[in-house]
Amino acid sequence: MGLLSKNVFCSEILAYIQCMIKLNPIDNDDPVLDQSKLLHALQQTISYAETQGGIGLTQTKAFNRKFAHWGAENFNWPDYSAEKLLRVQKVLNEEDVPPVMVLHDIMSIAKWGRHTKGNFQLSRSLKSLAANRGQLFAELAQLYLFHYNHARLSRIDFTAPGNWDIFLNIINVEAQQGLTEAHLVKTLYGLDQSTDPFDRVCRNHQWFLVSEVLRPLVWIGFLEENRASEDRLADRIYWKTPLWSKCMKLDTDHYLNEPIRH
Repeated sequence: MGLLSKNVFCSEILAYIQCMIKLNPIDNDDPVLDQSKLLHALQQTISYAETQGGIGLTQTKAFNRKFAHWGAENFNWPDYSAEKLLRVQKVLNEEDVPPVMVLHDIMSIAKWGRHTKGNFQLSRSLKSLAANRGQLFAELAQLYLFHYNHARLSRIDFTAPGNWDIFLNIINVEAQQGLTEAHLVKTLYGLDQSTDPFDRVCRNHQWFLVSEVLRPLVWIGFLEENRASEDRLADRIYWKTPLWSKCMKLDTDHYLNEPIRH
């Protein structure tokens, strides 16, 4: 039976809740900040907006194609590079480049800018924060992990039981030796990976964890993911990065042993 089996999971936790996990401060010049792809993309976006006098908007107030294409070229994000994305489409809109869409969402949530006269103009608070890289990361991570609607990038309309406090504490232990998605589903929900194409229960739980837990942790720089082999269908293995250890103090820290990589 998994940790979050419906038989034992209390009703108060069934709803998605925001936990009050506080991240430890990071020095501005700490090289571990380089592990955050989302921080790098945000810094690039700030630089672009300052040099271009803002970010152009479409009539629906999305970031325009010029910036979406620029982001795909400059964010150093292999999965969403312009070369890869343009293989399947002729132009790039905001929604075609997920990091661009996510950053626009976060900047709007944080009130780090405003939409005015066809442009997105950075706020004074963001310009000031940009000079303090450690604090910029701390606020970005808090907003993105605990306040952003990660279902925006999900392929399914499904929510599994759990909250960030549970997810982080379990991953803290399980990813110490390398964690697969199937293992996390088994640990949390007691579900075994199925080869039955019509069995969507395990797949839904797995995709929820990928899109709303594991991928956000990878994007913010707390986890790194690798394929077990060069096969695109091979299992992904997740490891904690040094940024995880520096930023978070969790209840399960006392269970940790030295990681062993194979």
